Amino acid sequence: MQETNGGAVEYHMRMSAFLTVALVHFLGMISPGPDFAIVSKNSLVHSRKKGVLTALGIALGLEMHVTYSLLGIGFIISKSIVLYSLLKYVGAAYLLYIGWKALRSQPTCNEDLSQQSCKKMTNKEAFCNGLLTNMFNPKVTLFMLALFTQVIDPATPLLTQALYGAYMGVSTFLWFSFLACILSLSTIKNIFRSIQHYVERVMGAVLIALGLKVATSE
Repeated sequence: MQETNGGAVEYHMRMSAFLTVALVHFLGMISPGPDFAIVSKNSLVHSRKKGVLTALGIALGLEMHVTYSLLGIGFIISKSIVLYSLLKYVGAAYLLYIGWKALRSQPTCNEDLSQQSCKKMTNKEAFCNGLLTNMFNPKVTLFMLALFTQVIDPATPLLTQALYGAYMGVSTFLWFSFLACILSLSTIKNIFRSIQHYVERVMGAVLIALGLKVATSE
């Protein structure tokens, strides 16, 4: 009987820990930031497929953060001014680069239309946009480190922590894919089609602002 009660208590503790991790991750995931901006840009300016591929890149980038957090490398980065600064400035430079490209872009068209004059984004570019934006975001590094050191009990089995990480990767992909699908709906695309060039420039300005924010953050 005591063993049964002990098992029930352990189950509830694990479920409570999982729900806490899920809630903290969800709140961090839906907060506006570089990931949100790049998915919005690629979905509005290009296509649903490009938005989903960007979401896939973001999810893979998150899994890389999870991996080095489990290995303890995240802690080393957080304690090393040189490594943290390198990560921060590389991430800021990438956001500034893609933001500047968006600002200087020529008018594009909806990729669902077969116009030879369209300037199209490749699948690889869309995927890399998401991957690099997430990988080099130092706030994600610190977020994942805090999650694996402050929210998740260090005594939690490594396999369980890895499952938490897998859940976060999948939920991140689903969330940003959902966002891409919403923003690429025909009704929304029709509204933005006539001002698509200006939308891309606005998103470019947003990415530049985020890049500057990352570069100047402490």
